[in-house]
Amino acid sequence: MNKIPTFKQLLLNPVQMLAFGFGSGLAKKAPGTMGTLAAVPIYCALMALPAAYYLPVLLLVCVAGIWICGQAAKELGVHDHGGIVWDEIAGYLLTMYWVDFSWQNVLLGFVLFRLFDILKPWPINWVDRRVGGGFGIMLDDLLAGLMAAACLYVYMSYIA
Repeated sequence: MNKIPTFKQLLLNPVQMLAFGFGSGLAKKAPGTMGTLAAVPIYCALMALPAAYYLPVLLLVCVAGIWICGQAAKELGVHDHGGIVWDEIAGYLLTMYWVDFSWQNVLLGFVLFRLFDILKPWPINWVDRRVGGGFGIMLDDLLAGLMAAACLYVYMSYIA
């Protein structure tokens, strides 16, 4: 599949459907932002469950994401194709792990995660350039998620 799949093709390939964030990665403009947007309802659904479920789901999303992103990249023939947004979903869920639910946190977490994911300050840019495969696809977004989480946590704990 050395091109951008169609939504119909995603429906026939569960790995690609997950990698492309249930279709959000097909967006012509800003697929990473659309993938992060697709993470918001997932986050809201997780917040409706008992708190004990969040960490196991987050770990599953991250660990499975290494394989999902790696397999999707292999099938597409492109490392870290822009439409692969499972890593954005994982990064956003990681961003939100340490804060209580509020719409202010949802929005601020979204903005902070996108900021770190787009700007890629050190060490994110180093990882993005040097670590390959599904692990590399996931790792730079998880680092962006950790940096965004730290900023969000400090803001909510000491400033807000």
